[in-house]
Amino acid sequence: MGLIQREIERAGIPTVGISIVRRFSEKVKPPRTVFLRWPFGHPLGEPFNIDQQRTVLLEAFRALYTIEEPGTIIDLPYRWRKDEYNSVKPVEGVECYLVKKYNEDMTIKGGVS
Repeated sequence: MGLIQREIERAGIPTVGISIVRRFSEKVKPPRTVFLRWPFGHPLGEPFNIDQQRTVLLEAFRALYTIEEPGTIIDLPYRWRKDEYNSVKPVEGVECYLVKKYNEDMTIKGGVS
């Protein structure tokens, strides 16, 4: 994933990876990474645990704004099936940007009028 991230970044699009295998991220050195000690196959969290999954995504978006040095890995403090996940607040401006970008993309593809 880190190799793809670097190419996307070269095109001017910031990226962040969500990793569950820290040694891979340390070796490949993607531009930005958040790391969780979670089971394989569940980088966003438990199935159907919307608050947990939203928390991971919000932390990843936050990393886009807070990581200043390429190759930085942020260890997220969350534990599998043990934490409350509804206290993380969105990063200001991210949601609006994502909605705007989605609408622009859909307009180009003819999906939004």
